Amino acid sequence: MTTLHPTIAAVTDRIIERSRPRRAAYLDLMDRQRDAGTNRGNLSCGNLAHGFAASGEDKPAIRSGAEMNIGIVTSYNDMLSAHQPYGRYPEQIKLFAREVGATAQVAGGVPAMCDGVTQGQAGMDLSLFSRDNIAQGTVIALSHAMFESALLLGICDKIVPGLLIGALRFGHLPQILIPAGPMPSGLANKEKQRVRQLYAEGKATRDELLEAEAASYHGAGTCTFYGTANSNQMMMELMGLHVPGSAFTNPGTKLRQELTRAATHRIAEIGWDGDDYRPLAGCVDEKAIVNAAIGLLATGGSTNHAIHLPAIARAAGIIIDWQDFDELSHAVPLLARVYPNGAGDVNNFHAAGGIGYVVRELLGAGLLHGDVLTVGGTMADYASEPVLVDDELHWQAAPAESRDDTMLRPAAAPFSPDGGMRLLAGNLGRAIIKTSAVAEDRWTIEAPCRIFDTQDAVLAAFKAGELEHDVIVVVRFQGPRANGMPELHKLTPALGVLQDRGFRVALLTDGRMSGASGKVPAVIHLSPEALPGTDGVSGPLAFLVDGDIVRVCARKGEVLALVDPAVWAARSPAAAPPPAVGVGRELFALFRHHADEAEKGGSAVLAAMESVI
Repeated sequence: MTTLHPTIAAVTDRIIERSRPRRAAYLDLMDRQRDAGTNRGNLSCGNLAHGFAASGEDKPAIRSGAEMNIGIVTSYNDMLSAHQPYGRYPEQIKLFAREVGATAQVAGGVPAMCDGVTQGQAGMDLSLFSRDNIAQGTVIALSHAMFESALLLGICDKIVPGLLIGALRFGHLPQILIPAGPMPSGLANKEKQRVRQLYAEGKATRDELLEAEAASYHGAGTCTFYGTANSNQMMMELMGLHVPGSAFTNPGTKLRQELTRAATHRIAEIGWDGDDYRPLAGCVDEKAIVNAAIGLLATGGSTNHAIHLPAIARAAGIIIDWQDFDELSHAVPLLARVYPNGAGDVNNFHAAGGIGYVVRELLGAGLLHGDVLTVGGTMADYASEPVLVDDELHWQAAPAESRDDTMLRPAAAPFSPDGGMRLLAGNLGRAIIKTSAVAEDRWTIEAPCRIFDTQDAVLAAFKAGELEHDVIVVVRFQGPRANGMPELHKLTPALGVLQDRGFRVALLTDGRMSGASGKVPAVIHLSPEALPGTDGVSGPLAFLVDGDIVRVCARKGEVLALVDPAVWAARSPAAAPPPAVGVGRELFALFRHHADEAEKGGSAVLAAMESVI
């Protein structure tokens, strides 16, 4: 039996001990919900009649209460490519459920907003808090007590974390997440990036840029770069919350349909009235959370999960922090290079061996917990890939060797011995940097800073030629409490141009940069944020002024303002810009006012929940 890496064992033990009181309270609540909570069997006749009134041919079965009724929570909409495939899923799931003597009903829908559509726009200020809204929507959907299990249909950035946070309030139910898969590959991501930079320099027209973007984002499915959406799917596999190998099968294929059938059949097998009960609360434990972090590091996944994974963990009574990520990163090697960390996309990654290969390598090297409760068997069962044999679904072992060593490498010969996500700390606070896509000679940047309160102001300065020098671009008042912590991916082309011109450039912000961040060092999620907290104290970022020398160093884990302490102490904090209104942002003021720091997940609902349990 392979021995677990000592760092992974130590970090896991620390998380278990740190979480012990909250985890115990959570599990006790889940036990009480199963044994004494509201369920279909003790609904009143009026309650129950409302619940099956429109269920058609399933009405007798739902009425009798003899068979499992599966609640479907869906993020379907047909404007977003990733969620458009879900339109037919409920209809299919109902058919698949009947094949195993179960029934299914759509319990409710949740919003699904796309950072790609709102990137750099006013709507992006709603993005992070849409996760809290999705969690609340999931709870509302499942609150009707009509269901003995649930299938969660969601795939993109905030949707999967939001679904899980909400679903964990019903952790006594078995639950499986069902993805829809990535769109087929279009224009190469490197070419798209090249055209974006040309446009930023004024060397490409809007029509040329739109043509490149449309050739890249061209059909149904998730975007093909390895951003937050596709990192979500990887994490669900590493946590054992998918049927094995589900993540990266393209939409609209027979194999995709059979994986949905397999998930529906499987949920019927793991209910509480059988001998293979697998409740969500038991699946999402401390080891599963660590596995998700390990998968993120081993594949160079999205920095957004430095916020989302702590939030998911909190919903299950588990406490993790960025020190945990940092220590795991030093132990976990980088096995994959998927754009923006490499040339190929998630379809190329999947073809090279994909998640099954990664799981097998990590397990074999003692870098993954194998003893976790999964919905699909054991963790070893995820070291496989699904295939069709005579139109029937089978699983075969993941390839023994990578089919493309520019995309995937074994644990014994990784791209890097380090997972590439680091904690930076210093007199400016605590922050995250992702180094896996950044050249090593850019891991340390020391330069004068230039202060901005909006990303549009950064772009205006770039176009005016004001940033043609070594510079640390500081964008502040972008934290959860200030404006909802929007992604600043809109800055990537301009900063990339400056770096390509030979300047030493970095971004420093209390906002987010996204899973699409790439070659420019980005020090993100800086906490405490610039906006004063509930104690009225501004974060250190509010005291920086133009020209201050700032040092960011991924090697030493530093984020420092090199300013004389006496000069610093004499300063007053910068005034925050007034809260933005329009696009409904004013309706999210409650979330902003009560959100906690990024390292805890930047969530208002979780912060408030913990005062209750």
